[in-house]
Amino acid sequence: MVTIRIANPSDIETLVSLDPLSRTNKRRIPFINQAVNSGTCHLLESNGRIVGYGVLSYAFYQYGFVELLYVHSDFRRKNLATRLMNHFEAICTTEKLFTSTNKSNIPMQRLLESIGYQPSGVIENLDENDPELVYIKRLAC
Repeated sequence: MVTIRIANPSDIETLVSLDPLSRTNKRRIPFINQAVNSGTCHLLESNGRIVGYGVLSYAFYQYGFVELLYVHSDFRRKNLATRLMNHFEAICTTEKLFTSTNKSNIPMQRLLESIGYQPSGVIENLDENDPELVYIKRLAC
């Protein structure tokens, strides 16, 4: 059974151990802490085990923005990322929902296009030689 819930502080250690970027990116752990403590981090659980998470905020020009979406590699290709994105669409309080991904992240681009997101722009210089592609989906609010 798959469920989605808001993360709480007792989940932080599990999230950090789940996400491999937390071991190499100095900013990831403070980001996880901030997202959990602000109530913007949503967990994806499969049979009671945390297998992924996402962060929905409204800091992108006051529109909904999925800042992060992560599903553990053992649980990919099972529509779990789609379920989490559908969850964010259902709870988003603005008529537009944005997200972004690196140009090198072809699986995420395919996911977004398959669930109706449209390209909306490009941001250069966030990651060296890997532009950030911005996507939008207009929601029926």
